[in-house]
Amino acid sequence: MVCEECGLVHSGNHIDRGPEWRAFDADQKKKRTRTGAPMTYMIHDKGLSTMIDWKNRDIFGKEIPAKSRGQIYRLRKWQSRIRVSDATERNLTFALSELDRMASNLDLPKNLRECSAKIYRDAVDAHLIRGRSIEGVAAASLYAACRMYKIPRTLNEIAEVARVDKKEIGRSFRFISNELVLNLNPTKPLDFLTRFISELELTHDCQKAAKIIIKIAETRGLTSGRGPTGVCAAAIYAASILTKERRTQRKIAKISQVTEVTVRNRFTELIENLDLGISLKKK
Repeated sequence: MVCEECGLVHSGNHIDRGPEWRAFDADQKKKRTRTGAPMTYMIHDKGLSTMIDWKNRDIFGKEIPAKSRGQIYRLRKWQSRIRVSDATERNLTFALSELDRMASNLDLPKNLRECSAKIYRDAVDAHLIRGRSIEGVAAASLYAACRMYKIPRTLNEIAEVARVDKKEIGRSFRFISNELVLNLNPTKPLDFLTRFISELELTHDCQKAAKIIIKIAETRGLTSGRGPTGVCAAAIYAASILTKERRTQRKIAKISQVTEVTVRNRFTELIENLDLGISLKKK
């Protein structure tokens, strides 16, 4: 381990914990690996149970004889039954499949999915599911994981892909965050900036201008008590005017999932309290 700046050798003789073989494509990797998939919280048994493949081929890739297929079919059937042994595992099976479906629809990364599954498992272990819908607690766990990893998704976005309404998700989220002591910080306007800029197809200069506007607004106390998405949308609108990449209030409101009235009100507050060089007549 060497410092890139000064060349100081920090330590040597590291143990390489990777495989001793190399693979140049997926087929080679599959043939040469000698272990199964890593443990995951996204499967109810953490991926530790035996899987019987649905293909009628043996370990060498040869076709299984017709007389043995009936036995293999019965083995598959009993294997699928014994993998889920009690009510808790049935609960986890359904909830984790829901989590995976919602995360796929929102295009969330794998590490965030694992975190949401861990939160849900902790809620099950603490007996917090009783009296609440599985879908509601699963959606709340996903929302909490988004807040933890600073990949914010609004309750409206979670509710769009969930099978429960926004109010139910919010209620479940407040309950599990208090009971599990998650200590989540409030969402800030800056957390949404990169995603909104990307979806509006604005340049890096516009993003920098919007970031400066938001930071100044935070120091002046203009973000306190206001929805972070609304403040972010107004800052982007102001920055788009300054950098001459103007987008309509309607388009910005649609991307940020707030009303045009909210964008207009937050924008007016920014203009009146900050010296941005924009008059309300020009908007």
